[in-house]
Amino acid sequence: MSEAEKGTLFDLLIIGAGPAGLAAGIYAARSGLKAVVLDKGAAGGQVLLIPAVENYPGFSKIAGWELAEKLVAHARGYVPIREGEEVKAIDTGEVFEVVTDRERYRTRALLFATGAGPRKLGVPGESEFSGRGVSYCAVCDGFFFRNKRVVVVGGGNAALTDALYLKSLGCAVILVHRRDTFRAEHHLQEAVRREAIPVIYNSVVEAIRGDEAVTAVTVRNLKEGAVQEIPADGVFIAVGEKPNTELAAAIGVEIAAGFIVVDRAGRTNIPRVYAAGDVTGGVRQIVTAVSEGATAALAAFEDLAKPYWSSPS
Repeated sequence: MSEAEKGTLFDLLIIGAGPAGLAAGIYAARSGLKAVVLDKGAAGGQVLLIPAVENYPGFSKIAGWELAEKLVAHARGYVPIREGEEVKAIDTGEVFEVVTDRERYRTRALLFATGAGPRKLGVPGESEFSGRGVSYCAVCDGFFFRNKRVVVVGGGNAALTDALYLKSLGCAVILVHRRDTFRAEHHLQEAVRREAIPVIYNSVVEAIRGDEAVTAVTVRNLKEGAVQEIPADGVFIAVGEKPNTELAAAIGVEIAAGFIVVDRAGRTNIPRVYAAGDVTGGVRQIVTAVSEGATAALAAFEDLAKPYWSSPS
């Protein structure tokens, strides 16, 4: 029988086992809080999908999965991490009750580290061919498109990283970007130029076509209105992320511009409810997620330790 089934009262329940949630778990436990981390997927979050991390202090270059593995292993030394367990509902009150697809937890405080998921184009064929040529993760699916024709949509770091990764697999890559310049870091832009990856600027994908799988992408030029059809076996979409705020919004947490609103300590508008990482916006980097998770956990410790708080039995 698990602790949740025995009616254990946790001090802090953390939703999300990415860098922010893992750091929060470490700092909560080291502060003496009884904490638990839940994630509907695998611990490590989106770091698992990054081919190489080159801007995390202490590692000049490290594979995303390897960094995630180190973070998870470190956190497991302090706090239980329950993977593949999705939170379905949260009941508010003096004590929060968190209902998952497995159990019901009781906790004095909540921390949302739910991150963000891929933003979709919303064009014809996108949903129809999802998993049959349409992908949001080059690292996950690129292997299946070796030496094939692929279109990468986007102009930020993720899009250019995906294009370079797919190029390394022998793919014939074309980048489609809605602006006339990239938003990605300079070194990625230079790498795309060195690899001679073709770019279609000022253009958007209007439709994804195919039969059993993707065969072509319809692209429209935003300045001239010209439409062209590009033969393709795969489409990798990297046009940003959508914060996972649904659970927080359902209990009345303030959301602005799509992100959870927090103060500098990670506190939301609801007492004893905190948030950290990509779900709060900002620069959305691994290093800032870790920092925000630690800060929010310490804020929870400070708030729970205040003398006016009377812990229920």
